[in-house]
Amino acid sequence: MADKIIRVLLVDDHQVVRRGLRTFLEIQDDIEVVGEAADGAEGVARTEELRPDVVLMDIKMPGTDGIEALRKLRELENPAKVLIVTSFTEQRTVVPALRAGASGYVYKDVDPDALAGAIRSVHAGHVLLQPEVAGALLAQEDAGSGTGRGNTLTEREREVLSLIADGRSNREIARALVLSEKTVKTHVSNILMKLDLSDRTQAALWAVRHGVAG
Repeated sequence: MADKIIRVLLVDDHQVVRRGLRTFLEIQDDIEVVGEAADGAEGVARTEELRPDVVLMDIKMPGTDGIEALRKLRELENPAKVLIVTSFTEQRTVVPALRAGASGYVYKDVDPDALAGAIRSVHAGHVLLQPEVAGALLAQEDAGSGTGRGNTLTEREREVLSLIADGRSNREIARALVLSEKTVKTHVSNILMKLDLSDRTQAALWAVRHGVAG
């Protein structure tokens, strides 16, 4: 069994979907489903209560939907990674969820092994973006936003930013640059502050747009 068990919360208004997701995940040695919630409001409350590592969140739910739940979790500065599980393929649905703080998304008909891989990936700090959605996010950015701010980054911060854009986790960045994870976290915080960005997804997109990505 893996040394680190990834604790997962399921948030979906359809019980049959939650049951299916649980069935998929219970056969994984390194993933534990610690709870379920039937809507966004309950999902936020359960995330605060259970402190899971990863939340599998539906977008379309009655009452508080997935996007609003994401915003509330960001306001609470909850550290859980949120992976959107959706049947909606429209960019207009997925893009707002990513902007609200999701680490990526998968579709409800995803292969079980691919779902487990996605959970492991976002838990490790990666951002799961398909090319067309990344393009839509970039297209919505203000073309001039943050361009001059890039000049305030140190050379080391630009190296860290390039690795963020490459999908590396803090641990992987630390290994690549021979730094401690604590030092990498400080660099990431400084990058977000200097570029006036709220999360790693925006940082990765900024790096691609402004030619910092490797």
